Amino acid sequence: MKIVDFQKNSATLVVENMDDLWYLSAIIDAGDIVEGKTFRKIKLGSSDDRSQSVVKRPVYLKIRVEKVEFHKYSDILRVSGKVVEGKDDIPKDSYHTFNLEVNTKFTLTKPEWLRFHKQKLEESAKESPPSTLICVFDREEAYFALMKKYGFEVVSEIKGQVPKKDQDRSVTKNFYDEIIHQLQEYKERYDLKSIVLASPSFWKEELLKNLKDAGLKKILVLASCSGADRSAINEVIKRPEVHSALSRDRASQEMALVDSLLYEISKDGKAVYGVEETKAAADAGAVLDLLITDSFIQKSRQDDKFGPINDIMRVADRSGALIHIISGEHDGGRKLDGLGGIAALLRYKLNL
Repeated sequence: MKIVDFQKNSATLVVENMDDLWYLSAIIDAGDIVEGKTFRKIKLGSSDDRSQSVVKRPVYLKIRVEKVEFHKYSDILRVSGKVVEGKDDIPKDSYHTFNLEVNTKFTLTKPEWLRFHKQKLEESAKESPPSTLICVFDREEAYFALMKKYGFEVVSEIKGQVPKKDQDRSVTKNFYDEIIHQLQEYKERYDLKSIVLASPSFWKEELLKNLKDAGLKKILVLASCSGADRSAINEVIKRPEVHSALSRDRASQEMALVDSLLYEISKDGKAVYGVEETKAAADAGAVLDLLITDSFIQKSRQDDKFGPINDIMRVADRSGALIHIISGEHDGGRKLDGLGGIAALLRYKLNL
């Protein structure tokens, strides 16, 4: 994210990549003002004219936000609300949707910028794109996942030719070559700094025998996993031997936070979960780290129940708690969603 200007309660921003949209989906709230150039459908001709046409024209509008939708897989963030200022031919209080995407420039004005809002904005401006790839494979298939700020994205999968006879457990050399070729391609395309190569059994060691690319070898980190499917990626992220490679990636940090939460819950320690319990802890000033999933935020907004959740975040923020928006895309986020989507690590144990 490029921060063009920040004055009082207004920030002028430019979206630089898809990860910025994830940050904005956690920052923009109902009641905020979004303004900038956008496209709006305008009718040409009178209402009783059969030749009346509808065209999209660029206009400069200001809306008061009512709804935020993050369409991650279409690289777009939809921000909808009522027009509060615009051209004379655009009725005030009519509805409009801003489609925020890469290269969009706009201004966001909030009634109050909480500390965590500013932290998220600074994170998006400072962090470089993730540069770690995870490859899990066995004799039959391989999955390639690129680490993202909001979790990970499986970018491709390939199948190997498995021998029909059960006693022949070998993998064809061609399959190894195909995996290696894919790794080389992703290394160049994403300027990867590390590649985590994981497999059950001895498959990774066998692949290394076929790898002649010294540059690729230099950035490999080997890990073990129990299988070779999408679920194995979550398993690999937790492996201690890859922690250093993934320490700069959000997913690893977020999963560590959720693991700490689950540990405290298991021993009836300094943790709470669920809306009511977390609210009570926030009101008591006991919250050290507030954890909330982006999927829970989205659902609360869609169900028009985000007000109480936003209040918890504000109270926790003002008492000095760190607020962590956890992605629902990885195993840690899914576990937190299973606990109600919101929880907290505490400064001291509460008897609720």
